[in-house]
Amino acid sequence: MSKKRILLKIGTNTLTKETNQISRGKIEDIGRQIATLKDDYEFIIVSSGAIAAAKQFVKLEHNGAEINVKQALAAIGQPHLMRIFQENFRELGLFTSQCLLSYSDFENPNAKANIKNTINVLVANNFIPIINENDTVAADEIQFGDNDKLAALTAALLQVDLLIIATNTNGIYTKVSLENDTPETISSVSGIGALKQEISKLKSTHGTGGMHSKIEAATIAQNSGIETWIVNGLKDNFITDSLKGTSNFTKIK
Repeated sequence: MSKKRILLKIGTNTLTKETNQISRGKIEDIGRQIATLKDDYEFIIVSSGAIAAAKQFVKLEHNGAEINVKQALAAIGQPHLMRIFQENFRELGLFTSQCLLSYSDFENPNAKANIKNTINVLVANNFIPIINENDTVAADEIQFGDNDKLAALTAALLQVDLLIIATNTNGIYTKVSLENDTPETISSVSGIGALKQEISKLKSTHGTGGMHSKIEAATIAQNSGIETWIVNGLKDNFITDSLKGTSNFTKIK
C-alpha cells in the first residue's frame, strides 16, 4: 500500500506560537506527529520563520520596512531555522533536508522537473524536504502571503494528496460569527467564491499572510484536484487530530 503524501505549510505565527521567538516545543510537536504518522504518510514541509529566527540573534539598523533588510534577515535566520528543525527532528528519528525555491522556478519547465525529481528522491530516502522561498533573490513571500502560494504551487507540482495550511485560527470563521465575536468555523466548502465573502482582511501579527492568501492558495490546489485543510497550528497534535477528525478546521474540497 503506497503512502499518502501531505504537504504541510507552517506559518511564522505557528512556529513562534505568536511570540517573538521560534518555539522549539512547537517544532518538536510537529516532528512527533510526523514520526507517529510516517508509516502511512509522506510529509513535505513548506516553512516560514527565517526572519523570526534571525531576530533572536541579531538586530539590524532599519526602520522595519525595507525589503532588502528583511531579505538579509532571512539569509541570517534560514540556517538557524534549519538547525532547530534538524536537531528536534533528529531526536525523533527523522531526517531533514533544505530546498530553497522561488516563483520563477515554477515558470521554467526544466526547473520544475528538477524540483519534482529532487523532492521525490529525498522522500524516497526518508528525508523530509523543508522548503522556503529563496528570499535572497526573491521577495514575493516576504511581501505577500507568508509562503501560502509557494506551498500551493509546490503541492500542485508534486500532486500531493492533501495540503494542510497551519495558521492561528480554527480554520475560516463565518463573517457573522466574527462580527458577533463568537467565532464559528466553516467546516467544509467547495465554492471558493462564496468563501471569499466570509473572510476578514485582517492579517496575523507576525506573518504576512491572512486568510486571503490562504484562499488563493486553496484555489491553486483546488485547480489541481487537491483538497486543502486550514487548521490551527497553535494547538498540540493539530495534524493527528485533524486526520482523526477530532478538531475544528476548514476543508476546502
